[in-house]
Amino acid sequence: MILQPRERLTQEEVQKGLHTILQEGLTTEAMTTLTGGTFLVAFALLLGANNFQIGLLASLPTFTNIFQLTSVWLIRRYNNRRAVSVICSVFARIPLILIGTLPFIFPAGAPVNLLLFFLFFFYLFGSIAGPSWNAWMKDLVPGDMLGVYFSKRGRYAQILNVIMSIILALAVDYIRKNFPAFELTTYAVMFMLAGVVGLGGAWLLSTVPEPTSYLGNENIIRMFQKPLRDLNFRRLLVFNSAWLFAVNIATPFFTVFMLKTLGLTLMYIIPLTILSQLSSIVTIGYWGVFADRYSNKTIISICAPLYLCCVIAWCFVGIYSNLISNLVLLALIHIASGASNAGINLALTNIGLKLAPAKEAIIYLSVKNIITSVFSSLAPLIGGYLADYYTLRQLRVIAQWTGPQLQKSFRLLLLHEWNFLFLIGAVLTVVAIQLLPRVREAGEVNKSIVKRIMRTSLRSNLRDFFVIEMILNWQSSVNGMLKRRRMGDDQLANPDPNA
Repeated sequence: MILQPRERLTQEEVQKGLHTILQEGLTTEAMTTLTGGTFLVAFALLLGANNFQIGLLASLPTFTNIFQLTSVWLIRRYNNRRAVSVICSVFARIPLILIGTLPFIFPAGAPVNLLLFFLFFFYLFGSIAGPSWNAWMKDLVPGDMLGVYFSKRGRYAQILNVIMSIILALAVDYIRKNFPAFELTTYAVMFMLAGVVGLGGAWLLSTVPEPTSYLGNENIIRMFQKPLRDLNFRRLLVFNSAWLFAVNIATPFFTVFMLKTLGLTLMYIIPLTILSQLSSIVTIGYWGVFADRYSNKTIISICAPLYLCCVIAWCFVGIYSNLISNLVLLALIHIASGASNAGINLALTNIGLKLAPAKEAIIYLSVKNIITSVFSSLAPLIGGYLADYYTLRQLRVIAQWTGPQLQKSFRLLLLHEWNFLFLIGAVLTVVAIQLLPRVREAGEVNKSIVKRIMRTSLRSNLRDFFVIEMILNWQSSVNGMLKRRRMGDDQLANPDPNA
C-alpha cells in the first residue's frame, strides 16, 4: 500500500515531519488566501450572487463535515491516515482549477450555481481529509507542545496571509480601476494558481511520516455512540455547536455589509483584514503558551466576551455617514476580533484533541466535527434569510435636543438589514458563553488567576502589553456586566420578602 505508516518513528523523523507540516501549512494558507474570505465573496458578488447564495457559500465548508464519517470508514478499512489525507487533498484541489476556467468557458458570466457546485467538492474532499489529518497530527505532535506548535504554525500562516492579501488587494483594485473588463479574469487566475499551490501542499504532506494507528473492529455505529455517552465531551459538543451557530449567523456577512452597504472597496477591506491578522499574530503565541500551561477553557472564557463586544460594535457601524469614524470603529473591531478569534479557535481545536482518548481520537473528533457542522452550516443560511427579511425594516433610536438657539438630533442606533442580523448574533453569543462553565478540562485554572499571571508576564513586553492588557480589561468589564445581569435576574425570580 502506498504511503505506508511506520511502527516507530525516530526523533529525527518526527522533527523533520513537524518542519514539513509547517511548510505544508503555508501552502494551504496561500491556497485559502487566494480563494477565500473577501476575495471569494467579491468574486461571488461579481457573478451576481444574492444573500441566500452568499449564506450557502459560507455554509458549504461546515456542511460538508457531515461526510467525515467517510474518513473513519476509509481509515478503518486501510488503516492509513496519510493516504486518506493526501489523496483526498489532491481531489480537493482539482475543483479550484476548474473554477478558474469558468470565466473562459462562460465569457458572458458564469452561473453562481456552478461556482457553488465545484466549491462543494472542494470542501467535501477537504472535510474527508480533515479527521485523518487531525488524528495523524495528534500522534505525531508531542502532547505537551500542541498549543505552542499549532500557534507557531498559525502565526506563520497568518504572516503569509497578510503579505499575500496586500499584494492581491493592490493588484485586484488596480485592475478593477484601469482594466475593469479583466476583473473576472483576475479572480479566475487566482483560483487556478490556488489549485496548483494546493497540489504542491498535498505533495509535501505525502513526505511526512505517519506512526501506525490502531482502530478496533467494533461496529461503527457503536463507536460513534461512545463520544455521545461521554458526559464531559457531550458538554463540549453543546458549547461548541452553540458557539459556532452564534458566530456563523452573522460573521459571513460582515464583508458583504462593507462591500454593499458601506460601499468600501478592497483597498479598505483588505487592510482591515490585515489588522485582524496582525492582532492575531501578536497574540496567538501567548494564547498557545497559556493554554498549554493552564487550560484551553480558560483562554476561551477570556476571549469569548471580547468577541461578543466586537459583534455588538458591528451594530453601530454605519450609523453616521462619516467615512473616518466608520473606519476607526471598523479598525478597533478588527483588532479586537483578531485577537479573540485567535485564542478561541486555537483553544477549541486543542480542547477537542485533549478530551479525546488517544486510541479513539479519530472517532471523537469526527463526531465533534459532524455535529458542530450541522449548526455551523445552518447558521449562515438562516442569516441570509434574516438579512432578506429585514431589508425593508428599520429601527431608529434618536436623541433630540431642542432649545431657543440650538436644535440638534443625535442618531444613537440604526438597525436595518445587516445590523438586525448582527444584534441577533450577539444575543446568541451571550447564550453560548453561559454553556462554557459546564465543560471540565484537566489542569483547569481559575481565569482570574490566569489573567493576573498574564498581566505580570506581558508587562515585560511593552509591544504586546497594550493589545492584550486592553483585551483583559474589556473582558473583565463584560464579565461584570453579565454577572450583574444574572444577579438581577435572580432577584426578580426570588424577591426579598423583607423588602
